[in-house]
This record gives sequence, C-alpha cells and structure tokens, in this order.
Amino acid sequence: MPALMNSPVRIGINPISWSNDDLPSLGGETPLSVALSEGSQIGYEGFELNGKFPKEPAAVDAVLAEYDLALVSGWYSSLLARRSVEEEIEAIGPHLRLLAENGATVMVYGEVADSIQGQRVPLAERPRFYRQDDWQRYADKLTRLARYTQSQGVRLAYHHHMGAYVESPEDIDTLMRLTGEEVGLLFDSGHCYMGGGEPLEVLERHIGRICHVHFKDVRKPVVQLARNNHWSFPDCIVNGTFTVPGDGDIDFAPLLDRLLAAGYRGWLVVEAEQDPAVAPSYAYAEKGYRHLRDLLDRALAKEGV
Repeated sequence: MPALMNSPVRIGINPISWSNDDLPSLGGETPLSVALSEGSQIGYEGFELNGKFPKEPAAVDAVLAEYDLALVSGWYSSLLARRSVEEEIEAIGPHLRLLAENGATVMVYGEVADSIQGQRVPLAERPRFYRQDDWQRYADKLTRLARYTQSQGVRLAYHHHMGAYVESPEDIDTLMRLTGEEVGLLFDSGHCYMGGGEPLEVLERHIGRICHVHFKDVRKPVVQLARNNHWSFPDCIVNGTFTVPGDGDIDFAPLLDRLLAAGYRGWLVVEAEQDPAVAPSYAYAEKGYRHLRDLLDRALAKEGV
C-alpha cells in the first residue's frame, strides 16, 4: 500500500540501527553516509542525530539535504539532577540551536546524571528518587528548563530510560504528575515494556503529554532472561532484547490507533539497539519501516486522511 500524501504522522529512524554511540563495537565502523543513504532508499523521511553528525547547524542541514531527509530530533544528555537550571540552560544552548535551526520541534531529553545505562551494572542498581522532596525538586527544575526550551521553539520530550531515574511506569506517572504541561513525554514502547509497563496502558494514561514517539519492539523471552539474570542495559542490547517493530512481541496497531485518535501529530521513530552483525542494518530497518508504513497507511485510510 503506498504512503498517503500529507500524512500528519511521519516515519523516521534513529541511526542506532547502523551504529551505536555507547557501544562502538556495534557498527562503529559504519559511516553516517551509509545510514542516511540506506534509510532514504527504504523510505524514511527523517533521521534523529547521533555522534557521527556534524555539530554545526548548517553542516547538519547540508548532510541531510544530500539525501532529501529531515531532522527529526536529537538526544541531549542532561545532568539536571546534579546541577542548577541555569547551568543546564547554558549547557543545552548549542544543541537547542542546532535542533531549532534545522526545523526540529522536539528534543529527546535523557537524564544521565547517576545513570548506569552505559555500564555493565545490573539494572536493579539504577538511581532513584526515594523522597517526595527529591522528586519535587527535580520536577520543578525540569519544568523551568522545559519552559525555556519551549520559548526557543523546541519542546522537551522526556525519555524514560532503562538504568536512569525515570524508568518504571510508576516513575513516569510521578514525573508527569509533578511537572508542568511544558514537559512533554517521549513514549518509548520498548523501554516501557522493559521497565515493567504495559505499553498501551502507559500510553493511555499520558496521551495528553506525549509529543514524540520511539517505536521499539522487544523479544519477550529475552526480556525475561534479562530480568531473571540481572542484566545490565548493555547486556540487554548485545543479547537481543530489542528489535524493530514487526519483529518482536509488541502489538503496535492499538498504540498507533490510540495516538491517532488523540490527534497525535509528529514522528514515529524506529529505534532498536541491536548488533548489526546479527541483525543486518538495512534488512531490519526496512522490516521496521514496512511494518509501520502498512499500519499507518491503513489507520489513516480508516480516518479518511
């Protein structure tokens, strides 16, 4: 089924299918040009950033324009849990300008203070806010920071993430309850399931705050192994916990239907941390795209879009 014209929802991808910034042994030798050319050939309309992109706004525009691609967004590693809002505003400036000047309207916000997501440390040892005062202090700072990024034309999309302060569905609930509407939520189906949540239930509870979407699939038997054996996040990646939509066990059709029913307008980003030597980049990126393209076209056709 061909893609529908003027779709309010676009399909993008993260370059992690080709190379992993945190684990350079996974595709680290693959040039950015390979990811962009193959992604464009498959049909993706845009890419998120990774470490191989240039750091200047004009240079990013030139790289993407060569392949007729848009900039979707880009991960920002924040240390707000350990520093002031003023310090974070200063630190976030260059990344914020790069996104805004290239037409991205959301920022993938990752809290990495005290995070163990890149370490060979069991996920159970992740950081936590144990006291209500600690949660409120962090939430207040986050709201102020989000208000600032919004004033610059880019909404903060908070990425709940394994190994970090906000991982479980209960963490997401608390963060959304304590922060202002300026703080958007990046809904990641794979991290949601791995963190102990049922994706459709979590999406339903926070549908009004979701401003960006990562559609990541999981292999449920591997998730169970990860939990039983106290794996680290890198262990999860190299052992195949995650995959692209249509290759694992999450049903994306009801997730997409609920997003569209709520009037979601933005990107669906295929993101799956895998070893490209085991899960070849092009084949899996194409599988994820074809699965979402079919679901999206059918859903939009039902709505008459």
